[in-house]
Amino acid sequence: MNPVSSDSCFQAWQSHEAMAEEMIPLLGRLYREFRVVPLMYGRPLAQQSVIRILKDHRFVRKVEGTELTIRDTYPLVKRLLELSPGPSRIDFGKLAMAYKKGGHSDPMQFLKKELAPIIGKHSPETLSAPPQDLVLYGFGRIGRLLARIMIENGDSSQMRLRAVVVRGDGGDLEKRASLLRRDSVHGAFQGTISIDHDHNALVVNGQRIQFIYASDPSSIDYTDYGIDNAIIIDNTGKWRDENGLKKHLAAKGVSKALLTAPGKGSLKNIVVGINDNAVTEDDRILSAASCTTNAITPVLKAVNDRYGVAHGHVETVHSYTNDQNLIDNFHSASRRGRSAALNMVITETGAAKAVVKALPELDGKLTGNAIRVPTPNVSLAILNLTLESDVDREGLNDYLRELSIHSELRHQIDYVCSPEVVSSDFVGNRHAGIVDGEATIADGRQIVLYVWYDNEYGYSCQVVRLVEKMACQNLVELPEQ
Repeated sequence: MNPVSSDSCFQAWQSHEAMAEEMIPLLGRLYREFRVVPLMYGRPLAQQSVIRILKDHRFVRKVEGTELTIRDTYPLVKRLLELSPGPSRIDFGKLAMAYKKGGHSDPMQFLKKELAPIIGKHSPETLSAPPQDLVLYGFGRIGRLLARIMIENGDSSQMRLRAVVVRGDGGDLEKRASLLRRDSVHGAFQGTISIDHDHNALVVNGQRIQFIYASDPSSIDYTDYGIDNAIIIDNTGKWRDENGLKKHLAAKGVSKALLTAPGKGSLKNIVVGINDNAVTEDDRILSAASCTTNAITPVLKAVNDRYGVAHGHVETVHSYTNDQNLIDNFHSASRRGRSAALNMVITETGAAKAVVKALPELDGKLTGNAIRVPTPNVSLAILNLTLESDVDREGLNDYLRELSIHSELRHQIDYVCSPEVVSSDFVGNRHAGIVDGEATIADGRQIVLYVWYDNEYGYSCQVVRLVEKMACQNLVELPEQ
């Protein structure tokens, strides 16, 4: 190996490290002072380490087929601070790539043109407005992940997690704090947690979260805790229809309720990216559907829009969940009483039918089933579809890959094409589903798609997106797709 070449490579790396260190406080200012969420092809840049930022720049090579370094993005980040931007989500990766490909030489003029809707729109009055109050009803797997995401978004969001409602008589804050702090699947919480025993609260990254103990939602007076006009996020699944969830609206200080499970009856089941345009200001109770429905519906819509789906079958290979038994014991549902850690368990899923609530055009065209497997997180949906037109494997993969980068479904659909990925590689993925291009099968009108999804974290991100919609807190995303 040429020692000069090796030294040159290392010096370039150190130079990029130094520039990333300089960029971190600039990204922090955009995030905290201007409510600008900085992204790198959809990946968050704020509150990230030097190595994470450099890895996200490296990721662009897989997307665009060409290198993008921090030297390309740094000038744009620095100049944007001088232009007093308004609240928004800015993808600096896409901006920098457009700047390079367009042969531009003046970052300021480029930003003024590309980000015109938010340039000069910084308003201290807007940022100082009271945030939307949020309450978690339940603090299980989904509840704690929602808490993590909401707290992480605290610097850029006009929404605040104000309280958590759990059953019991209190005295368990240490255990609640420990479960938030440590997670066997998702790792340690990136922040600080302290216990305020006097007020029965946790202080998490500076945010005070009140713990309320109750078994009847309608009996709580949230205004006693300074909470008003709150959106309740019910992640217990105890009430699944409108009548049951109305108990939340009977509580003082509540404006809306959201269920993190498939809703029954006439309740609107919303999959963000698909039918969230059906959400109106008058909707007071909504369902975020299921993790599987959120994972497969965007991909099914994409395929149906381009090729047409004649009929198909969805088989879900799903990680075990808390409602199954660790060892064989009585369970009211078929087969779920057998040990989740030792068996593959065939069970039912309503995901195929639930898709129709978001995509009525697929009514009567899908069947579905599920297999629970001995893994704690990340599931796989296998879509075996007969199309109305022929398609080749390369064309199908190219179409789905392009959608994952440059479409309105880019937050819902991710794409990977590697012969080595396995389920654990997708823990913490923020998308509703990830198409595995390497596994795609296409033969004329018959296709099989494999869609991974983090049934905990990816779903929780979709729930937060729906909460933003309910709270009218959607930020403009630039550059436009």
